[in-house]
Amino acid sequence: MNILVINSGSSSIKYQLLDMPEGKVFAKGMVDKIGLHGSYIINDRNDGDHVRLEGNIIDHQMGIEYILGIISSKKHGSVKSFSEIDAVGHRVVHGGEAFHGSVLISKTVVEKLEECVDLAPLHNPANLKGIYAMQELLPDVLQVGAFDTAFHQTMPAHSFMYAIPYSLYSKYSIRRYGFHGTSHRYVSQRACEILEVDFKKQKIVTCHLGNGASMAAIQNGKSVDTSMGLTPVEGLIMGTRSGDLDLGVLTYIMKKESIGITTANTLINKFSGMLGVSGVSSDMREIEQAAEEGNERAKLALDMYTYRIRKYIGAYATAMGGIDILVFTGGVGENSKVVRLNVCTDLDFIGIQMDIEKNDTRGKEAKICSNKSRVKVLVVPTNEEFVIAQDTMKFVKKKKK
Repeated sequence: MNILVINSGSSSIKYQLLDMPEGKVFAKGMVDKIGLHGSYIINDRNDGDHVRLEGNIIDHQMGIEYILGIISSKKHGSVKSFSEIDAVGHRVVHGGEAFHGSVLISKTVVEKLEECVDLAPLHNPANLKGIYAMQELLPDVLQVGAFDTAFHQTMPAHSFMYAIPYSLYSKYSIRRYGFHGTSHRYVSQRACEILEVDFKKQKIVTCHLGNGASMAAIQNGKSVDTSMGLTPVEGLIMGTRSGDLDLGVLTYIMKKESIGITTANTLINKFSGMLGVSGVSSDMREIEQAAEEGNERAKLALDMYTYRIRKYIGAYATAMGGIDILVFTGGVGENSKVVRLNVCTDLDFIGIQMDIEKNDTRGKEAKICSNKSRVKVLVVPTNEEFVIAQDTMKFVKKKKK
């Protein structure tokens, strides 16, 4: 079964064509700089064929046309015709309280997604553009929406509510939603498969550490807490996002610097985090190198970054009454042995003991704790596209029954 997974951004579209249920990737690529000068598409086929095509890609529909054209072309394609595509799975960032799992996209679903635009103004409009385009170009192909927020809909009210007037929650659905749900779901389940334990009987903390970063507490197969909130700004220190911040600090800065809401939003999203503290970069590799060379601000940024993760591990251990499994994923989590070691050092009191040699790994599944560690610590590369394809496949099977 051929499933095309689409992840539409504001000026880009990432995609994968997968053979399900095996999850074999026939092709993957990206359309970039949509609506901008120098737009292009890159496609990589599983047999090593690589192509980059430049063109005047003015909107998302044209970007989708490029994708469909290249994956079905004689020279670079993976299918002979569009009829070989069984379904399309779309990544959607914010599903609000309306969606607790992946859904078959319909007119009603699209209307609900449009209502969620205010909750994710930077992401949902772009996700919707991909859906509109695919519906126009492949109207007879089943379309499914998978939500970053859905996995966290199992959180209890005491985890997701903010201590603001309840009327504001009632009017505007202001609450913690969390993100990276497909990643947290995949790596927690995969970790249990590796360890050969029952997912629904474990206390798991997952650390998705990339330019955007979040953590989740997963108890008995359900997300019970997560670090990101109404927006992806809350929680861990990230590449350019501040993470947890005293609201009084923001209003104080706005007053002192005479800036408005838009500028303040840009400040905490684009110029804070590791970039803002280190003054070096938002890229962890460059920050680690600068710290090794003696840059004090880079060292401070690293210390702050790992300290925040450690605090959340401790908080989630308390919330769940312990931890059985700790998982690292994402670009930083999968590749930075320095971050992983700094996070886990001196956590013996909650049952974490690292093995320095095992931790010397990058980008592959690995158990990195000592044999004496009560808490099993793993690196599990994430695979969000596979999760979306799995969910999409289920709807195809239901339709065929």
